[in-house]
Amino acid sequence: MEARRCWAGTASRRGGAFLLLAILVLGAAAPPPGVAQEGKARPVKGGVYRRPLGHDPKSLDPARISDIYSLSVSQQIFDGLVQYDQTLTVAPALAQFWRASRDGRTWTFNLRRGVRFHHGREVTAEDVVYSLTRILDPATRSGAADLFMNVKGARDFREGRTKAVAGLAALDRYTVRVTLDEAFAPFVAALAVGHAKIVPREIAEQLGDTFGIRPVGTGPFRFERWERGKEIVLAANPAHFAGAPHLDRLIYRIFAGERWEATYDEFRRGNLEDAPVPTRDYRRVIASKEHTYVKRPMISVRFYGFNTRLKPLDDRRVRQALIYAINREAIVEEAFDGRYVPARGILPPGTQGFNPRLAGYPWDPDLARRLLAEAGYPGGRGLPPIAIWSSVKLEALVRELDEIKRALAAVGVEAQIHYETNWPTFSKLLADGKLPVFPYAWYADVPDPDNFLFKLFHSRSSRNLFGYANPTVDSLLVAARNAPDIQRRVELYRQAEQLVLEDAPLIPMMHHTYERLFQPYVRSVEVSGLGDPYIPFRKIWLERTP
Repeated sequence: MEARRCWAGTASRRGGAFLLLAILVLGAAAPPPGVAQEGKARPVKGGVYRRPLGHDPKSLDPARISDIYSLSVSQQIFDGLVQYDQTLTVAPALAQFWRASRDGRTWTFNLRRGVRFHHGREVTAEDVVYSLTRILDPATRSGAADLFMNVKGARDFREGRTKAVAGLAALDRYTVRVTLDEAFAPFVAALAVGHAKIVPREIAEQLGDTFGIRPVGTGPFRFERWERGKEIVLAANPAHFAGAPHLDRLIYRIFAGERWEATYDEFRRGNLEDAPVPTRDYRRVIASKEHTYVKRPMISVRFYGFNTRLKPLDDRRVRQALIYAINREAIVEEAFDGRYVPARGILPPGTQGFNPRLAGYPWDPDLARRLLAEAGYPGGRGLPPIAIWSSVKLEALVRELDEIKRALAAVGVEAQIHYETNWPTFSKLLADGKLPVFPYAWYADVPDPDNFLFKLFHSRSSRNLFGYANPTVDSLLVAARNAPDIQRRVELYRQAEQLVLEDAPLIPMMHHTYERLFQPYVRSVEVSGLGDPYIPFRKIWLERTP
């Protein structure tokens, strides 16, 4: 989403449409905790905020973020040139002003002066050039590299033909110019993602791979320590450009395997300031007056991915049969108390290109059996067991997997359920293409359909976990990226989504909502459609210190 205020130049033609949707959706929800009281109470300085994290992050190096756990923590340690505000408007961060050329291909950013990294050195334009170049460097293995491949010279640099990216230039100590090969609608919005943070060159180069466990940024909180499997401790940065946080410390307590029932028990004991809503006694918990309950729509989709490189999942008929066999709407209602929106497609409601008329795959066991027979597995005979691997063992997900196993058995398919609750291990197995079927949740980095469809399904995308390749889909996604007209973009994305669904590299399950419990003394929480990682903790204060 690219919508900018007057200091940032002209808003894009497509940005306003999504922004309006975001404002309407958020405006309809209850205000976050603390909003109503802010005019009556003065923020209290000090205190420690303790919050749960479902796994140890893989890395706190922003360029190498590959999971929501890493993003949640690193977002508080680092700043980018720009940032999203609560309504998903792109707002200033390290860049105080920016402007675009008339053709949309040249962008100039003016940095704030006097902003310092946590180790004391001032941020300069050279740090910006280094940080963006580092994302594009294949040695960094950044999942965000494809967001910036439209920068002039990016491909030559990645393929080793040049030693620098021609389109990245420091004009002076506080001015950066970025030149694109062609206008790219989500470009400035991409600069607000969690990967595109500015790092100090000398520290990143000195630490190398260990920068991810000893990060240094400019953010409102600085890294203090990390005890794996236990906690990550961040301390307030009193010199932050937007002002010192109200909190003294922010502590992430690790509950490996997303043990949210145990997390809720700790929350009730007063040992956490917030917690996910537990599945156990869900309706009673959200109705309780003992805490503050916040619910927001999320720009997300959860699905089961198929590894299309492995037999028998390389056969589209088999994949389609598995989808038809599962009553997904019943699972969302029964396993999750109807708290999420069943997914018919990929794009979530409220995003540009969302197609409310998309039919998707209805529950049809008879059609599932016919497809299996067409694929050479009548009644499931001859079909090897289908292995489903999960990184979490939540009670609701276990129920969901049990329902899926029963549904597949009803059409002659044996499913074997496996759990690997160590996230780095699961993530590596996934990246190495070793998991046949896997549940996965995708939360938008950039609130744009490109971030779902291109990121997940373009054949050359680093986040294409399915081994999926369709040249027609690739062409549609590239055309949509560069289409100047909003209606044309919508048409192209809808065509691409329909083709992906027909090829069936995934089982769309649901679109998440953001739900969380906060202690009644927590104030000034702001939640956008990007959810938990983008909460600005520098604004939060505690009416009393725990």
